[in-house]
Amino acid sequence: MTRQRSLVTGANGQDGVYLVEKLLARGDEVHGMCHSHAGAALLAERFPSATAHVADLGDATGIRELVDATEPTRVFNLAGNTSVARSWEFPAEAADVLGVGPIRLLEASWNLSQRTGRPVRMLQASSAEIFGDATEVPQTERTPLVPVTPYGAAKMFAHEMAGVYRARGMFVSSAVLYNHESPRRPDSFVARKIAMAVARIALGRQETITLGNIDVHRDWGYAPDFVDAMIRIISQPTSDDFIVATGVSHSVREFVSEAFAVAGVTDWEDRVIIDPALYRPADPKQLVGDPTKLRSIGWEPSVSFHELVGIMIAAELEQLS
Repeated sequence: MTRQRSLVTGANGQDGVYLVEKLLARGDEVHGMCHSHAGAALLAERFPSATAHVADLGDATGIRELVDATEPTRVFNLAGNTSVARSWEFPAEAADVLGVGPIRLLEASWNLSQRTGRPVRMLQASSAEIFGDATEVPQTERTPLVPVTPYGAAKMFAHEMAGVYRARGMFVSSAVLYNHESPRRPDSFVARKIAMAVARIALGRQETITLGNIDVHRDWGYAPDFVDAMIRIISQPTSDDFIVATGVSHSVREFVSEAFAVAGVTDWEDRVIIDPALYRPADPKQLVGDPTKLRSIGWEPSVSFHELVGIMIAAELEQLS
């Protein structure tokens, strides 16, 4: 089997770290793209056998030079801020980095393959936010795209352009990712915010947690499972779009309740403060994916919702103690 040369953008993010780990374990030559020199240094320290690079999806010249220098056989595009809330603060940034940025990577990869005669495969990390307030539940690969956030709109453009390059003859698959968490998730995300606060409350280090709308439903998966799906998708004979989800919906309220139960705190409703100021301008009410197509290529989630919450709470308690 030919050794793969994989370029991972967003290599220091939650998914990037898990992906670099798995690719190195598989024997790949791994190049990680980081947003800053500090990030590159961190990646090099964490993974001495990987090669760290500094580049920005907003810089077409830098992206082209990176792709030409590394000559990857596979590109995993995970780069860009993944905060929906931030996309409301900086919608033009979201449009450029998350919407146009992947096209810069697609074009650089396409041009490399045309020049060298060696095909470059690409996986685009898409998002369930492209479906917006979908009336179709669960969502499939054929569900209409009607985003309701700047993040979702930017991701939709990149998703559609991946299809354009696929029609052009390039191998490019989109992994439509639903919520996926782990102890490596940044604390700006609600699942990690809940896990951190619940652990502190269980240990008597704080009294309450303040949240926004806890009645929205999400399809919660485990990040390492989703990274396994990405590798499986890019390894298929042909490229396509794939929903990456568990197929099971739970509300934020359920996540909170489960987290407190795991931590041994029974009076959880007295510990939660709802602040309408934390509500998003628009927030899809029920995003749950149908992973039938992904299951047809052998993927199954290894961690249940209950186990995921347990993993996150255990990690926070261990870190605090």
